[in-house]
Amino acid sequence: MVLKVYGHRISEPSRAVLIFCKINRIDFEEIQVEVLKGQHFSPEYRAILSPMRQIPAIVDGHLKLFESHAILIHLSSSFPGVASHWYPVDPSKRAKIHSILDWHHSYLRRGAAGLVSNSILLPLNGIPSNPNIVIQAEEILLRSLSKLENVWLKDERFLGGNTQPSIADLSLACEVMQLELLSDEDYHRILSPYKKVKKWIEDVRSATKPYFDEIHEYLFESQKGIREKMATQSGKKKVRAKI
Repeated sequence: MVLKVYGHRISEPSRAVLIFCKINRIDFEEIQVEVLKGQHFSPEYRAILSPMRQIPAIVDGHLKLFESHAILIHLSSSFPGVASHWYPVDPSKRAKIHSILDWHHSYLRRGAAGLVSNSILLPLNGIPSNPNIVIQAEEILLRSLSKLENVWLKDERFLGGNTQPSIADLSLACEVMQLELLSDEDYHRILSPYKKVKKWIEDVRSATKPYFDEIHEYLFESQKGIREKMATQSGKKKVRAKI
């Protein structure tokens, strides 16, 4: 049976899984879950695929699996032809990758996803932004970017002192790419101080071309739509203020 990948390209973990499958020539069927319409909260999706109502999720034969890190580990370990640098056999190298992945969910994801969701996505869907949550998310993000710059990227081009990318690089790079949804001003203000992080993103993009850009095209298209919509909303607020 062909691997089935359930996700949406607006989702950074979904993009990581899709890029991984493409770069490693894994035959799969991409099934879009309309998360912006809440499809992942449907009883059908919860019962069949993910009791946590998360994307991505995969069906590989009899195995149904969610959580992107677990999916990437499974794909690395179960499909022939996957290059060893993605998830090395050596236990000590694997342990370092696991430590980066655990750190990702505890810190970088809390900051990046928290900031984008609460400052951009929720307001666009009519849910007022909580300034305190936005401030806290940005603080977590800035601390996380500093750790990326000064700890995980201290010695080599890729995370944890590696000369080639691992599943940790792919997962975290897709997370940082989500910041593209911010305004140009906020994006440059937040990322400009972190030269190694910006260089690392380009190295991951180069190592996974052309699939990195192909899968992120939806994000860039969403960026245009979001900025146009935010500009329209801002214009309406100014008009109301004058009235």
